[in-house]
Amino acid sequence: MVRSPNDYRTDVWVDWCPGCGNYGILAALYKAFAELQLDPTNTVIVSGIGCSGKTPHFVKVNGIHTLHGRAIVFATGIKLANPTLTVLVHGGDGDLLGIGLGHFIALGRKNLDIKVMLHDNRVYGLTKGQASPTLSKGLKTKSLAQPNILSSLNPIALALVSGYTFVARGYSMLSEHLKNLIVAAIKHKGSAFIDILQPCVTYNDIHTPEYYRKRVYFLEEEGWSPKVEEGNEIDKMFNAIRKSFEVERIPIGIFYQNTFKQTLEESYGQRIPSYLKTLPPWQKILKDDGSPIFDDTLFEKMFNEYIVKVEKS
Repeated sequence: MVRSPNDYRTDVWVDWCPGCGNYGILAALYKAFAELQLDPTNTVIVSGIGCSGKTPHFVKVNGIHTLHGRAIVFATGIKLANPTLTVLVHGGDGDLLGIGLGHFIALGRKNLDIKVMLHDNRVYGLTKGQASPTLSKGLKTKSLAQPNILSSLNPIALALVSGYTFVARGYSMLSEHLKNLIVAAIKHKGSAFIDILQPCVTYNDIHTPEYYRKRVYFLEEEGWSPKVEEGNEIDKMFNAIRKSFEVERIPIGIFYQNTFKQTLEESYGQRIPSYLKTLPPWQKILKDDGSPIFDDTLFEKMFNEYIVKVEKS
């Protein structure tokens, strides 16, 4: 069976605001899945809370709608339990870089084969437009009583120093280009991150489609080379960080890709040889009669030196 983008659509009504950048992200996701011919039963989308949190409702694959800031934690458990799955996280800039920031950094350190899609509109869209961690200090969007008082985070720079081995930026209104980034991220072996710039037509009256239309440009059209060669990892990283801070012209595309770094799954496979051969979900835990398989000597073997034996008088 050859799957088309429409085969990944659910019957759930898509209820984002008209003109929301999430529609472009969703369209790119459908097209990427179809291009890769992903098996829906072997694909998982995990989300947190916010407008982006509804993404699993609209895609006909396994979907987990979790807690605010905890999507990466759920995704980590899923991927470690079954490394054969394709696992994607969809979260907003407030979700992943606010309450979920610690987990975002931890995933980069692990280099676990999970793909993180950041819906970056610089506001908390679901809760009426407060400033998110990616809104620059001093800016005042329509729902703020006064200009933003906090400094902003740079998602690209943060992902790079955290250890993500694939780092890119896309724009939701350039859906075909974004589709290509998603395909490349899924094909990459290791932690992948895409910062997806998107307008919030309801609450952000600064970063509008017109704002981005005047500024975005393609890295690949200016000769940018994101792939790390042996020995130049640090240089590539610092060059990508510098490029990510451009504001008058906003680069989109793949900033950095390192295919040399070992994944967490591979590390576990070296330490526990049976890990990749007999995955946890496939291990037999019950006998034929339904009783649990349990080695009653295992506890004593593991904790023998801690067991205190009392002699009876």
